[in-house]
Amino acid sequence: MNTLRGTFDEDAELYDRMRPRYPPDLVTELAAVAGLGTRSRVLEVGPGTGQLTVALAGLGCELTAVELGPSLAAVARRNLCAFPRAHVEVSPFEEWTPPRAPFDLVVCATAIHWIDPVLRFTRAADALRPGGTLAIVTTHHVAGGSGDFFEQAQRCYERWDPATRPDIRLRDEALVHTVFGELEQPPWDGPVRVRRHAREITYTVEQYLDLLMTYSGHRDLAPDARHGLLTCIRALIDERHGGSITKRYLHELLTVRKSV
Repeated sequence: MNTLRGTFDEDAELYDRMRPRYPPDLVTELAAVAGLGTRSRVLEVGPGTGQLTVALAGLGCELTAVELGPSLAAVARRNLCAFPRAHVEVSPFEEWTPPRAPFDLVVCATAIHWIDPVLRFTRAADALRPGGTLAIVTTHHVAGGSGDFFEQAQRCYERWDPATRPDIRLRDEALVHTVFGELEQPPWDGPVRVRRHAREITYTVEQYLDLLMTYSGHRDLAPDARHGLLTCIRALIDERHGGSITKRYLHELLTVRKSV
């Protein structure tokens, strides 16, 4: 399994501070599709520090979150302290043993690509009741906001990160379409429904550099390369963009039901 997924646990407080929560409209839509209420049982896979979890817990459902990183889980528990029906377990999802009682909803937000593709959907199906809902939230960095900044920043990456391809550019959100072919087959009762939520967030230079340090690829760079990259990006934001930039995100909400 990809060892980079463990890097998120290295600074859980930074992750909690800088990773954005999900749009309220997305949470409302998810709750409606899954029919969530106070009697619902929800399993979240890879909650981080609770970017989606807190909003789901606020609906009053019984919620179990399975998080790989113990430091992330500790912060998630702190964020969920007002919700006695929500609890966090520390385990790789691939090795976690679900309870006997099945769940009404299994949800994974911006983490599905870190789960073993051989196991992720079969284990989700095992945890769901017949007719229950699987929901996947994907997050994409798309064209928009301070578009010229991201084109200019590419030169910083090409200089300091040897793994950077020279042709990488942010895509128009109309070209983003996430497809999981496994969800078009039993035990899933397709088709998969997709709903899209776009938004823009403005960051100061310090905020943006902190945000970058919550991404696995940046944390995995050699110290000298990481310092060079962040210094290059800092200068670019300060000197050409007045100390702040705006980033556009696209969230896709994919839902499908387990066959009855």
